[in-house]
Amino acid sequence: MPYTPSGFFCDRLIRERERRDGEGSLNKPLRFNSQDFGVLRQECLGGKTLFEDESFPATVESLGFKELGHKSNKVKNIVWKRPKEICENPQFIVGGASRTDICQGDLGDCWLLAAIACLTLNEKLLYRVVPQEQSFSEGYGGIFHFQFWRYGDWVDVVIDDRIPTFNNQLVFTKSAERNEFWSALLEKAYAKLHGSYEALKGGNTTEAMEDFTGGVTEFYEMKEAPKELYKIMKKALERGSLMGCSIDSLVPARFETRTVTGLVKGHAYSVTAVEECKPSQHKEAKVRLVRLRNPWGQVEWNGPWSDNSKEWATLSKSEKEKLQHQSAEDGEFWMSFEDFKKNYTKIEICNLTPDALEDDKIHKWTVSVNEGRWVRGCSAGGCRNYPDTFWTNPQYRLRLLEEDDDPEDNEVGCTFVVALMQKNRRKERKMGANLFTIGFAIYEMHGNKQHMQKDFFLFSSSKARCKSYINLREVTQRFRLTPGEYVIVPSTYEPHQEVGEGDQEGMGSLPSPPSNTGEESEEDQQFRTIFQEIAGEDMEITANELKNVLNRVITKRESEIGIFPLACCSNITMDGTGRLNLQEFRHLWNKIKQWQGIFKHYNADQSGSINSYEMRNAVNDAGFRLNNQLYDIITMRYANENMNIDFDSFISCLVRLEAMFRAFQAFDQDGDGTIRLSVLEVRATTACQL
Repeated sequence: MPYTPSGFFCDRLIRERERRDGEGSLNKPLRFNSQDFGVLRQECLGGKTLFEDESFPATVESLGFKELGHKSNKVKNIVWKRPKEICENPQFIVGGASRTDICQGDLGDCWLLAAIACLTLNEKLLYRVVPQEQSFSEGYGGIFHFQFWRYGDWVDVVIDDRIPTFNNQLVFTKSAERNEFWSALLEKAYAKLHGSYEALKGGNTTEAMEDFTGGVTEFYEMKEAPKELYKIMKKALERGSLMGCSIDSLVPARFETRTVTGLVKGHAYSVTAVEECKPSQHKEAKVRLVRLRNPWGQVEWNGPWSDNSKEWATLSKSEKEKLQHQSAEDGEFWMSFEDFKKNYTKIEICNLTPDALEDDKIHKWTVSVNEGRWVRGCSAGGCRNYPDTFWTNPQYRLRLLEEDDDPEDNEVGCTFVVALMQKNRRKERKMGANLFTIGFAIYEMHGNKQHMQKDFFLFSSSKARCKSYINLREVTQRFRLTPGEYVIVPSTYEPHQEVGEGDQEGMGSLPSPPSNTGEESEEDQQFRTIFQEIAGEDMEITANELKNVLNRVITKRESEIGIFPLACCSNITMDGTGRLNLQEFRHLWNKIKQWQGIFKHYNADQSGSINSYEMRNAVNDAGFRLNNQLYDIITMRYANENMNIDFDSFISCLVRLEAMFRAFQAFDQDGDGTIRLSVLEVRATTACQL
């Protein structure tokens, strides 16, 4: 996913997420692979050994699976070494962590390194990701740890300090200082989080920015950027947001190729400052400047306001000092805001949420995180181009309570940002997984708390939607709508694409029993006669006898459905005794007549089966109110490989649902919706349902 509609937020961010002190919080991050840094380090120090991480070993498997896999010539001469084997006097951080500490190696992860460079601009946030008090001297045991935000939780990732080298040089990320290793170790921890170094190849800066902050990212295409973009960028840096940019390359073969201006196409840059200056000989307004950094640590812009350009001569010494101007081939450079807009294609701004830092007085976001999943044949309905299934997608309610305090352009409404994220696709690359094409639509609704049905979407137009469906980890967009109630529908572009995690709603509710007028119809009399004939003197029937009763009655009614198989009848009679008396069968028969009518309605083509999406409506028509999780389970249990459900499976499903709910109600004596069972009661209940 897997997917997470990971936030709806405005300048108050329309999310209301309770800040937790439990597992996964800032103060108590989850332990990745259940590894406790403190315990492991103490074991190493006590045993005077250096830590060797078995969960991310110094082997080819940790390097990659294809270009860095077993069959690759690139990995033959790679040697894993500890910093003390690479140089004398290794240091974790030399003179404070800075953006010049990140220089790209032989791995296409400039997107990650651009994000790390942005991270160094916020010291408090940096040391949240890169815990201090780690070194190669005091308390050294060959073990280090780093912390990342991972789909709603903070996780602590432990690594050993064995790093890939070639000819005693680091193969991947390195620092400008040969004896500094924090950035190389951070990259290794991030590679472990995703399964291998190769899994980091290619990506968007926003992905790493969010994993460093728990924030939500906004994208701006330069050709469609708002006129107040400079103001947005300046405000973003002031409030601690991370920012990156890039130049699209239309030809894949020309990725990361240098242009005549010194800029590189298909390459990620960090935006490290936005400032204004007043040239001494400039009669007009101040000049707006942007400072950027190339993760390569070299190759810079050579146009106006570059390191050695004539424009710097027009500034006073104090202005130069304010801008920290220096002439050095370090990958960092200034350019005018106008040149920035002309040369770069898009900019990405990662807004920090309240859980990014302990002190969030500056960051006035309100956060709400919702998790769900798309399940093939049930809740993976595809986009609006598929009206028969679109409504089955997960749905999330959004309430906008008040208008913006400071509306821009005199527009009225409440500003918010929707971010839809799919999980774990990078980690699953080695199994052939790719990013799905995802997007979302927003509809206005009033007071209906139920899952909106097909007709609602057929006759309602969306109030807003993402600009396009795209195969990124996250699709994000800012909107402004009037206060009210809305429903957000996230989807993949095509149906039947499965990814995500289950929701945690209540199971559902049982249908009301059918009414009984007390009068016996001709059909009832007929079936009583057949029942007595087959049941015999004990007036009870087994599964095999039930099959005969049902099929004789159905045959007389000239059903279009077919016969009841023995397996279905076995499910019906599995109530502990394996038999049904006349009263139980009468109740069952009334139910089956109702369910048969429902099945016929959805089996309009008389194929003998209904599809899994129709099953959702059929179950609802039968009176069962289920949550998405149970609909998913039904699809996985009863649908065939073509996502169809036959009559046998349909009846079996409904019989089990009714038995399950009635068993629950029998134990729920006080009617509060919760029960407590002993082991024997669980076994007895399970036996009845299975």
